Amino acid sequence: MFVYVLFSFIRGSKVGSFNSEYQTLCDFFEILKKDSFCLSFMYFCPVINRFKLHIANKFENFNDQRLLLAFSGGLDSRVLLELLCQAQIKFSVAHCNFDLRADASEADAHFCAQIAEQHQLPFFSKKFDTKSFAKAQQISTQMAARELRYTWFDELKKQEGFTHILTAHHLDDQLETFMINVGRGTGLKGLRGIGTDKILRPLLNFSKDEIEQYAQAHSIEWREDASNAQDTYLRNHLRHHAIPQWKAAQENLLQQVAQTFDHLSLAQEALSVVVDTFKEKHFIEQEDTISIPLDALLELNPRAYYLHALFETYGFSHVADLESLLVAQSGKQLVSSSHRLIRNRAVLLLSPLKSEPQVDEFSWTPTQDLTDPIKLIRADKPLNTANTAVLDKNSLKYPLLLRKSREGDYFFPVGMKGKKKLSKFFKDQKYSTLDKENQWILCSEDQIVWVVGQRVDTRFAANSETLNPLIIRFY
Repeated sequence: MFVYVLFSFIRGSKVGSFNSEYQTLCDFFEILKKDSFCLSFMYFCPVINRFKLHIANKFENFNDQRLLLAFSGGLDSRVLLELLCQAQIKFSVAHCNFDLRADASEADAHFCAQIAEQHQLPFFSKKFDTKSFAKAQQISTQMAARELRYTWFDELKKQEGFTHILTAHHLDDQLETFMINVGRGTGLKGLRGIGTDKILRPLLNFSKDEIEQYAQAHSIEWREDASNAQDTYLRNHLRHHAIPQWKAAQENLLQQVAQTFDHLSLAQEALSVVVDTFKEKHFIEQEDTISIPLDALLELNPRAYYLHALFETYGFSHVADLESLLVAQSGKQLVSSSHRLIRNRAVLLLSPLKSEPQVDEFSWTPTQDLTDPIKLIRADKPLNTANTAVLDKNSLKYPLLLRKSREGDYFFPVGMKGKKKLSKFFKDQKYSTLDKENQWILCSEDQIVWVVGQRVDTRFAANSETLNPLIIRFY
């Protein structure tokens, strides 16, 4: 029976249902993979059966998801579409027309629509002005196309309820990405090649040759992008020159590479456990800011390795800069495309960059409560807390001004003698850089009335002679 099942699988015969017998075969091949003699055995199996096996083994509840295939009409995505149909997996199709090749781009879009119609697949298509977007963003056309593509895919996911995006990246793509990342200087994550976090890539275990042979054997038509034959981009140069030479010099290269990526993935998983444990213990969240104790970071060994793993997801990839920040003066900071990392005494403060312009100054007449961007409520009774200001309304000139701190600011704090610079007050209160930036100041004309939530100015504070004080509470 064992032999029968095995050779039935190799011949391409049907072996039971997708969710049961194929899962058994998954376990079987996991055993085979441990034997060097049997390692290459899987590669004799028909592509469709290996595809089903890969799906059952790598993607949990794959057939129960709402899937969207990124479909260019090229060889790779064309074969993936056919394999998905052969495996009786439900999915929809999305085509991006980047309008970079004039009539050819329109022909690609028409071809993709026809294929989707032939297979009765839901079809989505969008045309982009890629060159204008690249110019406006000051990025390469390649990067612009990538950003436009995945932004639209995310929109489709939200609008249509798709759970996953599928792309047709394959093993050769994986090897190309690996080589590019090595040339750039990368960590363990980059050595894994193409990431698999947000997007599912069912063809990563298949070579370009296998995909092309499958297409030819099944008379599958596809569209060819003429730019793929050019060596303009590094990836194309590696594809046309370096990798073919490597394949010629080393037998079964891609099989060995696939093994290496599996090992690297396991190593990345192990590292992720350590990193996640460190974050759970030492990354202390306070509203939108994360506080990280310096002593815990300084004890890491090897420090550079873990610093990269901890902060790379926030856009900080230069380890030397991170190590310098650990010993820098308080107030020093690093800024990535998405976050800020600030040294503040014995901690690092990690916070996201604000995407929308922030209001730093506006007028307010305290006849109405404030809710945005700061919450100030008029009260009837005073509370003996710093969050409550009890003011002599007769000393105020309306409208009042709410603003952030300025260089040279000073006030006369209640409970203190004389004038005090606001910067010195912040220092005495051990304000971080973020605290200073977030602190609101209530003013009457050009004079400070209240460092909101901290200290009232003596000149405007109510006293025993104040008959009808203005009471403001900060939340």
